[in-house]
Amino acid sequence: MAAIATARASVVQMNRLVQGGRKVLKEKLEFVPSDDIEPIMSFDQMNLKDELLRGIYNYGFEKPSAIQQRAIRPIIEGRDVIAQAQSGTGKTSMIALASCQTVDTSSREVQVLILSPTRELAAQTEKVILAMGNYMSIQAHSCIGGKSVGEDIRKLENGVQVVSGTPGRVHDMIQRGSLRTRHIKLLILDESDEMLSRGFKKKIYEVYRHLQDTLQVCLISATLPNEILEMTNKFMTDPIRILVKRDELTLEGIKQFFVAVEKEDWKFDTLCDLYDTLTITQAVIFCNTRRKVDWLTEKMRTSNFAVSAMHGDMPQKERDAIMKEFQKGLSRVLITTDVWARGIDVQQVSLVINYDLPNNRELYIHRIGRSGRFGRKGVAINFVKKDDIRILRDIEQYYSTQIDEMPMNVADLL
Repeated sequence: MAAIATARASVVQMNRLVQGGRKVLKEKLEFVPSDDIEPIMSFDQMNLKDELLRGIYNYGFEKPSAIQQRAIRPIIEGRDVIAQAQSGTGKTSMIALASCQTVDTSSREVQVLILSPTRELAAQTEKVILAMGNYMSIQAHSCIGGKSVGEDIRKLENGVQVVSGTPGRVHDMIQRGSLRTRHIKLLILDESDEMLSRGFKKKIYEVYRHLQDTLQVCLISATLPNEILEMTNKFMTDPIRILVKRDELTLEGIKQFFVAVEKEDWKFDTLCDLYDTLTITQAVIFCNTRRKVDWLTEKMRTSNFAVSAMHGDMPQKERDAIMKEFQKGLSRVLITTDVWARGIDVQQVSLVINYDLPNNRELYIHRIGRSGRFGRKGVAINFVKKDDIRILRDIEQYYSTQIDEMPMNVADLL
């Protein structure tokens, strides 16, 4: 733990800086829920199809999470819904459940379209739909870039009721005439903040233009900045807003720490010191750029540390193989960019390391939400240089949380 011990020399000074600037904000979002939603405390009370209920319980769910208790009924009743909930609270399974309840299985036309910002999230959503809809013979397919166009065309021609995809490939399938849109009654935008605030906006509008006027639209995300909510009046009708107030966007169950590093070079030594701790469980290490992921992976392997890596520049087949390996627990440490930060659930991940602090504070909750999912405990460790103090302070204020100096016995917390 030599590098960590060295880093502690600057911790006292940094702690003073952090503590000095720490304020706890109790800031409310300007948008308030439009209806007082009564939570439904069990799946049995939601008037779901019997085969779907069987699929839910078989999948391992016992009772709905807080967001599921409030959002499922309005969605299956056909209302437009904006639902916000913290990472790891069951948004993907809520999407799967609502999709399965909505479709008419006697028709093989596409009736539900789900758009996601990453291929991995779109593929995972398809997987959960197929598992929950197992007793209903639901046909679902993920239309994502990097995979065979011919296979997508064949699957769509054979008939599926739910398409989960990324905007580019979905738009391509619509233009080719393979994805027929006339029977789509529900559009779900998963991780809507990412979808609407980045380069996806144009593609989403192009997809939206091909859909029916009577379309039901649902936006689902862990973070919904006000500017995104203001855009929704363009394509939503009187939506029910189920929003977690910012001061309730807790990071409960996830212990957060920082390690002070004088300069960038020290991060690598600190990570090497922590390696044994990482492999007690499974760990995800986040870097801000693809280049940094490649550099760090190479450096770790050269130093004889076993790590795997994934980012958006890799071929889809390679990404799938790495993902499968990590999900099976065959690899213990994954170094990645924010391509992995949203919606991917690996049961065993209980440690997240931000090698680089995220570029924006919304990403923080998506990243550290990889640990502590569905009520499990988790630990997040942030590597902080002197010029990162402002970012760390901003994250603390935004989430009304506290990030303490990492204790020496961090392994005992996993």
